Parts: sequence; C-alpha cells; structure tokens
Amino acid sequence: TSYKENEIIDKSIKILETNRGGKITYHGPGQLICYFVIDLKKRKKDIRKFITIIENSLISFLENYNIEAQTFKDRVGVWVTKSNNISFEKEKKIAAIGLRIKKWITYHGLSFNINPDLKYYNYIHSCGLKEYKNTSMEELGIKLIDKN
Repeated sequence: TSYKENEIIDKSIKILETNRGGKITYHGPGQLICYFVIDLKKRKKDIRKFITIIENSLISFLENYNIEAQTFKDRVGVWVTKSNNISFEKEKKIAAIGLRIKKWITYHGLSFNINPDLKYYNYIHSCGLKEYKNTSMEELGIKLIDKN
C-alpha cells in the first residue's frame, strides 16, 4: 500500500497491488508465506507485540541452524547478521512482514526465504530499502526442502 515507483528497478516486471501494509516485496516459489488471522481484541490490541512475537519466533527458529538474526527499529523484518560463526559485512533480510489489520483482526503476514531464486530481488528495492540485500536458508547453506 505504500510503495513508490522508484522502488521498481525493472519496469517490465509484473506488479500485483494488494491492500496489505508495507512496501514492495517479492513473493514466489521457495518462500514460506504465512497469513495470520488473529483477533487482537482478545490480546490487548497490541500490534507491536504481535509483530515482535512473529520476529522472535523466526529468530529462535534460525538459531537452530547456527544462524544469528535480529530486528532493527528502523526496518521491519528479520535480518541475518551471522551464519555458522561467520559475520556478514552487512546484514541481509531473510523474512519480510506485511500486515493488514481491520477491526483488530490481522490478515496477511510474513514471507520467509527458504530457497527462492534471489535474482528477483534485483528487480526491486525490497521493502523500499536500496542499500540492503536479501538472503535465504539455501544461500546460507541450509537445505530445508528440495526444489524438485
């Protein structure tokens, strides 16, 4: 709902506009897409807490694979900082979060990069961030599912 035209690098790609929150991102094969349908009225109407639970769950999952990740206040999502005890020069995004909330019911959710073709991120400034790259479990040397 809030992307800008200059976030599209390759103008020939097909863009689907949705009513979910957030900037432009890529969705395709090799991603785990989770849509949450949760009534936040029963959970104290705390959107920030809900997003933090999502982020912390992914960070805990990644720890099982010796991948260190964190969040940053100035950008949504989960960012890998270290894998197999090797620190990155610059963190890379492995999960995007884009929520929509109507009458305190959440919908839309997150995308988690398992083994997508990362070249598609070269066509956009994912989540409006020009200076950051995306990564995947596969790029980090973890094979969770077979592409065949």
